[in-house]
Amino acid sequence: MSDNHIKMGKTTPMQFIMAVLGGLFAPLVAIILIVGLVMKVQASHIPDTAKQAESVEAAVDARIKPVGTLVVADANAVHVELTGEQVFNAVCTACHTPGALGAPKFGNKGDWGPRIKQGYATLISHAENGIRQMPARGGNPDLSDLEIERAVAYMADAGGAKFTPPAAPAAAAPAAAAPAAAPAAAAK
Repeated sequence: MSDNHIKMGKTTPMQFIMAVLGGLFAPLVAIILIVGLVMKVQASHIPDTAKQAESVEAAVDARIKPVGTLVVADANAVHVELTGEQVFNAVCTACHTPGALGAPKFGNKGDWGPRIKQGYATLISHAENGIRQMPARGGNPDLSDLEIERAVAYMADAGGAKFTPPAAPAAAAPAAAAPAAAPAAAAK
C-alpha cells in the first residue's frame, strides 16, 4: 500500500448541519412542487357548485318553458284594419324579404313580373287560399280580406305593378250597425 495516507480533517458540527440541510433541501422542494401540482389538478376537477346550479337551472327552464303564449282578446273589440305595409312587416316579410321557399323577393321586379301578369285577382286568390309552400293568409288567419288585398298591392307595387289598394269601407260599417241597434232598443 501506499505510504502516503491523506488524513481527513475533522468535520465540525456546523459543516455537518449544513450538509444535512443541503441534502434535504432538494428533495423537500421537489415534494412541495409535486404536492402543489396535485392540489391544482384536484381543484380543477372539483365542480363549481354555483355555476353548476345556474346551468342546471337554465337547462330545466329551457325544458319546461311554454310552447306558446295565450293572448286574451276581447271578441267585441273593434278590428283596426292594417295598411299593406303593416301587414307586410308583420306577416309577409319573413318569407318575401329573403325569398324563402321560392317566395318572390320584395322589390325584385324579376321575381314579381310573371306574377303581376297573372293579375291582381289571381294574386289575391293565391294569398287568401295559399299556393305551393305559402300557407293561406300568409299563416295568419286573423287577417281580413281587405288587409290581404292591401298587402298584395303593396308587395306587387314594389315589384313594378300599378295596383290600387282598396280603400276601407269605413262609412258603411257604422251605418249598418245603427239600424240594427234601433229595433233592439224599440223592443224593450
